[in-house]
Amino acid sequence: MTVKLPIHLVRRLALMIGGEAMQSGFHFALNIMLLHMLSAQGYGLFAIAMVMGGVGISYIRSLTAVPASIWMAKSANSAGVDAHDVAFGTAAVVVALLMAVVTAVLMRLLGDPSGIAAGCFVGAWSLRSHMRTAFFARRQQVIVSISDAAFTIFGTVLAGLAIWLAKDALQTMFCVLAAANLVGIFVLARLAGRRLRISFRMPTRRRYTKLWRQLSWSAFSATTTNIQGQCLALLVAGIAGPAAYAPLAAVLLLFAPLRIITLAFVNMFQPELAKLMGNNETRRVWAQAKIWSIVMGLGSLAYGCAIMFVLPMIKSQALQDASVGFIGLFVIANFVPITAYVMPRVVLEVMGDFRIVAFITMGGAIVGLALIAILLSVASPPWALLGSAASETFVLVASWYFAHHRMWNIEHPDQQHSSRLGSWRRAITFAAAKR
Repeated sequence: MTVKLPIHLVRRLALMIGGEAMQSGFHFALNIMLLHMLSAQGYGLFAIAMVMGGVGISYIRSLTAVPASIWMAKSANSAGVDAHDVAFGTAAVVVALLMAVVTAVLMRLLGDPSGIAAGCFVGAWSLRSHMRTAFFARRQQVIVSISDAAFTIFGTVLAGLAIWLAKDALQTMFCVLAAANLVGIFVLARLAGRRLRISFRMPTRRRYTKLWRQLSWSAFSATTTNIQGQCLALLVAGIAGPAAYAPLAAVLLLFAPLRIITLAFVNMFQPELAKLMGNNETRRVWAQAKIWSIVMGLGSLAYGCAIMFVLPMIKSQALQDASVGFIGLFVIANFVPITAYVMPRVVLEVMGDFRIVAFITMGGAIVGLALIAILLSVASPPWALLGSAASETFVLVASWYFAHHRMWNIEHPDQQHSSRLGSWRRAITFAAAKR
C-alpha cells in the first residue's frame, strides 16, 4: 500500500522539528558548557535534574497532554474542545506543582544545597510541555514555534550572562532554565490570545473524574515508563553516586536530539492518527506507523554512527577517564529501539489501550531493574547500559506485537468473533466431557 504524506503534514513536521531543534540546540550547548565548568558531582546533579524534567514531561504527557490532544481531536464542536482544554489544563498545573516539589526534595537528598531552583525549572518545563501539546492539537504550530524561539533566545542570553557573572553556576542555571520556560509560556499564551484556563469547580472535576478510568491506566503507564526509562539514571546515581553517572550522562547528552525529534513526531501524529482512527481508516494508520518507524529507526542508527566520530574529541573532568566509545556503543543500542517503538506505542494510545502500554512498560521496567542492579553489582557503571538496552528491546518487541494484534482484530472482527466462539465451544465441550 502506497502512503502519500500530505503537504500540510510536511509543513507541520517542519515547524515542529524546527521548534524542537531550537530547544535541543540550546540544551545541548548548555550541557556542553556545564560539562567543562562543573565537577563530576555538579554535572551529575544537573543531569539528574534533567532526568526529573523528563519524568515530569512524561507524567504531563500521560495524564494531560496526550489525553487532551486525543479528546480535543475527537470533539465535534468548539464547546467540547474548550471543556477538555480547561479540565486538562487544570490537571497540568497540579501535576507540574507536584513534580516541582518532588524534584526539590530529591535534589536536596542527593546533595544539592538548594533544590528549590531545580524544582522550579522542572515544574515550569512540565507545564510548558503541556501547553505546547495542547496548542499543537489546536493546529497552532506557528505560535508554538515562535514561543520555542523566545524560550531559546531568552535562555541563551540569560545563560551567557550567568556564566560570565555568576559564582554558583549550577543553581544559577536552574534559575535561568525556569525563567526561560516561563517566558515561553507567556509568549505562547500572549500570541494565541488565550491564557492557561484553570478551574477547580465541580463540572471540571466531574469531567476529569469521568475520564479517570482510562487515565488511571495512563498514570500507571507513566510510572512504569519512568521506571523503565529512567531506572539507569536513578540506580546508578543512587548506588554509585551522581559523580558515577556523569560520564554516562555526558554521552547520553549527545543523543538528546533523537528524543526531541521523536517527541516532534509524536506531537504531529497523535492527533492525526486519532482522527484517522475515528474515521475507521485503520489501514492508513498502520501503514504510517510502519513507514515512520523504519525512517526513525534507520535515522537513529545513522545519527549514532556519526556521534561515534565526535566522542573521542570530548575532553572533560566530568568524564573521569571513562571509555566514551564503549559507552557510545551501548547508548546506540538503547536509542535505536526507542525510536523504533514510538509509532506502535502511539497507535496503542490512540486506540485507548493504556492498560496494554502500562503492562508493556512494566515488563520492560522489571527486565531493566533486574539486569541493571546485577550489572552494577559485578561490573563498572557503563555496563549498566546493557541492562537498559535489554529493557528497551523488550518494549520494542512487545509494542509491535500488541499493536499488530489490536489492528488485526479491528480489521477482521468476523474472524475474531469466530475465533472466540470456537474457543468457547471447545471449553463447553471439554466441560461436558468431564461431567
